[in-house]
Amino acid sequence: MLRAVAGGDPAAMAALYDRHAGWLHARLSRRCADREVVREILQDTFVTVWRSASGHRGEEAGGWLWTIAARRLVDALRAQERAARVPLAPMDAVTAADLGHEAGAAPSAEDRVLAGLEYGDVGTALDRISPELREVLRATVVDGLSTREAARLLGIPEGTVKSRARRARAEPRSVLAQLTPAPLGGTA
Repeated sequence: MLRAVAGGDPAAMAALYDRHAGWLHARLSRRCADREVVREILQDTFVTVWRSASGHRGEEAGGWLWTIAARRLVDALRAQERAARVPLAPMDAVTAADLGHEAGAAPSAEDRVLAGLEYGDVGTALDRISPELREVLRATVVDGLSTREAARLLGIPEGTVKSRARRARAEPRSVLAQLTPAPLGGTA
């Protein structure tokens, strides 16, 4: 099918889109609550596939599509971060709009957890570790990818994913300990 897309066959492109757009949208939505960003990334992914299908190296089509989509999403999120650095807010101050919901809509438990990862102390701790470790942690913990899937997504060997994951779990602990020091003993 990708060879047909590479040859400029619009029917093959439509079939590829029909087969993969649904699950790509679902996975992107797990990483980003902003529906518009997800739609743009999905569209950009298939435009990229249309333009570069001839460069496909024969790996599984779904893995290749996810790699393109995930990289586009990371790029978009980094651009958003650079454009508007917002001060960290406690979870109580996170609004439905911050989570990409319409006003008045209650955020789901998953959205609250993800917001805590972005806006709370955990987000601060993740921002303080290296981007390489942060990407592995997000891929394996937040997205729930296997070591093999994370390696394919990030373009690194599985052993590197494992060693970075081990380091990535240790570093935020020390940062969190600095952010929320243990309470002093004694009586009140």
